[in-house]
Amino acid sequence: MAKLKDKDIREPLFEYLEEQYGKVRILEEKKTGKARADVMMVTPEGIYGIEIKSDADTYTRLSEQVRNYDLYFNKNIVVVGSSHGHHIKEYVPAYWGIVTCEMVDGKMDFYELRAPLPNKKVKPLRQISFLWRPELNQLLAANELPKYAYKSKDFVQRCLIERVEPEVLWPQVYDLLFERDYTALLEEIQSYRAEQGKRPKRKPRRWSKKKKDKS
Repeated sequence: MAKLKDKDIREPLFEYLEEQYGKVRILEEKKTGKARADVMMVTPEGIYGIEIKSDADTYTRLSEQVRNYDLYFNKNIVVVGSSHGHHIKEYVPAYWGIVTCEMVDGKMDFYELRAPLPNKKVKPLRQISFLWRPELNQLLAANELPKYAYKSKDFVQRCLIERVEPEVLWPQVYDLLFERDYTALLEEIQSYRAEQGKRPKRKPRRWSKKKKDKS
């Protein structure tokens, strides 16, 4: 049996995911902190991280990849070539989904060995970092919060998580990612940066000699 490579798996995998999950948006090689996820799948209910291990791949970095995926995604799936199918369970947590694949009669065949379960380790601040500043601004407006024009992206992310109920915020986040128009957003970001560059610089703030409040 010929060994499957990553390029053999990807396109058929995307078709399989659409058949299995219905309304999805697939994003490839998505940056997650200092690493990258092979595939990020956005659904109305959450974000899936999908790691591909072809027959040509090893498990050398998998434990590190699992830790990184768990910070960002609601559910995770590892997709493996048939050579890994018998022992992949030993390398991923029990809540990770497992899909095996092999070529059958000239067509890629996928089998769900184990369905993914909710990942309780996901960090809200990591997940909301997928949004760009214009999208965060949309969330502020949608939830009737101040614009925070001079505040950092990190400040706005924390504000949204702290002030918007999770059952309201996260469906909004997933919807923005699903509907993202990259061309329009890039133009908006360029306009925003140009506008910021034209604003006069503020004078340095004078700090009080009093001890800073660490609360």
